[in-house]
Amino acid sequence: MTEAELKQLVEKISEQAFQRPFKHQVKINHRMTTTGGRYYLNDHHLEINDHFLAPQYRNELIGIIKHELVHYHLHLAHQGYRHRDSDFKLLLNRVQGSRYAPDIGLRRKPKRKYTYVCQNCKVTFKRVRRIDVSRFACGRCGGMLRLINEQK
Repeated sequence: MTEAELKQLVEKISEQAFQRPFKHQVKINHRMTTTGGRYYLNDHHLEINDHFLAPQYRNELIGIIKHELVHYHLHLAHQGYRHRDSDFKLLLNRVQGSRYAPDIGLRRKPKRKYTYVCQNCKVTFKRVRRIDVSRFACGRCGGMLRLINEQK
């Protein structure tokens, strides 16, 4: 989905759910991982997480767009646009927008790639980053470490 197609979808949802036009920009953000979208107060544009543009997340995308449009329309109407405001909660329920971005696996913690073992006390250490075994020692006994497993 391109930004132009996304803007058309946002304009359509805005007209159908809010009976108001959307007159600003919509951008695709490739760096978002924990949020579905974002509304900017200073220039009123929306950013949408590109992971939700896949066809299998169509319903989630519509819920996220509705959520951001609730921020947009309430802010322009000088009403409570923040998550904690009752105006926001009421309008979000009325248009059936999503309260939270669904977890589609972007929040998963990285797997431990490197496994080290102490040559003295045989304790294993799992690390995300590679360490210099000539500079670091076992924290338990002070023995030398050896890399035993490296996952890709």
